[in-house]
Amino acid sequence: MKKKKKLYIYILIVIALFGTIFFLNQSNKNELYDKPVSDLNPATRAILDDPNYQNIILPAELESKVDSNEGSFVYFFASDCGFCAQTTPVLMPLAEDLGIDLPQFNLREFEDHFRKYAINYTPTLAYFKDGVEVARLEGGISTNGSSGYTEQNYIDFFNEHGGQGAAAQ
Repeated sequence: MKKKKKLYIYILIVIALFGTIFFLNQSNKNELYDKPVSDLNPATRAILDDPNYQNIILPAELESKVDSNEGSFVYFFASDCGFCAQTTPVLMPLAEDLGIDLPQFNLREFEDHFRKYAINYTPTLAYFKDGVEVARLEGGISTNGSSGYTEQNYIDFFNEHGGQGAAAQ
């Protein structure tokens, strides 16, 4: 009888440990990426609380947005990209000021989408309509005389492909 009692105690301890591990893993899940924080790239973990990186779109949402008949802008970036780190703080407030919903897709977390969307450089700002990419700007913001785009280039791109606020959802 004592052996059975010990066996039940061990089984309960093992179940409690697995339950605790499961609970801790779920409570550590990041809402933006729908993954545990420990599974995210270290560069992604570093930007989780950055207000400029809060409009994250996941692969299923991206597919739906691209395939819709609505025109959609998508900002492809990599969390460890220096050019993205310079561009995002300029581009996101600019899109917000223009009333444009600009979902952000982190290619570092979903690397197979580099090939799927033929992304050669980050950042890339793309515009999709009727399931097809219509236009893109590859590369980041020009800083200190470096090559790249100006704020006006981004404004022109937004206005050319949907106009002010036309892409707002």
